[in-house]
Amino acid sequence: MPEVTARYLQRRPNLPLAHAWSELEVTPADLVEIPLLGDVAAGLPVEACATHDTIAAPASMVRHNTYALRVRGDSMVDCNIFDGDVIIIERRESAENGETAVVLINQQEVTLKTLYIERSGVRLQPANDAMPPIYLKNSDIQVLGMVMGVVRRPETTH
Repeated sequence: MPEVTARYLQRRPNLPLAHAWSELEVTPADLVEIPLLGDVAAGLPVEACATHDTIAAPASMVRHNTYALRVRGDSMVDCNIFDGDVIIIERRESAENGETAVVLINQQEVTLKTLYIERSGVRLQPANDAMPPIYLKNSDIQVLGMVMGVVRRPETTH
């Protein structure tokens, strides 16, 4: 049995995010260090704040433009992203309708939501029925990246 220090959940393409995760079994040899750049709100947006830590991630999830963020909040629980999880992000500047994105709002606040492009602008939709969506103009947001995977410590169960 390989030594497991965390659960790694990799996104399977073409499935809704709530059902898109498959668990990976990895050995220490399968891991590479990527930057852990700080926290991202899964709730109300928070001011962007950078750190300069690293975290081990499966090499299969890592590209040259990959980084990680720690999730703070409960707005994405219905798609199996929980407070305290670390998400693996592929740095991208655009998102397709319905993709889960890390978004910078008004050049100062960062949040994790599912992005929907609508006639009147953009809707940032939480995956938690208890939380309302955020409506913004296209010019008020900047996509920073897309969720590729989740790192969850073994003692964390949901």
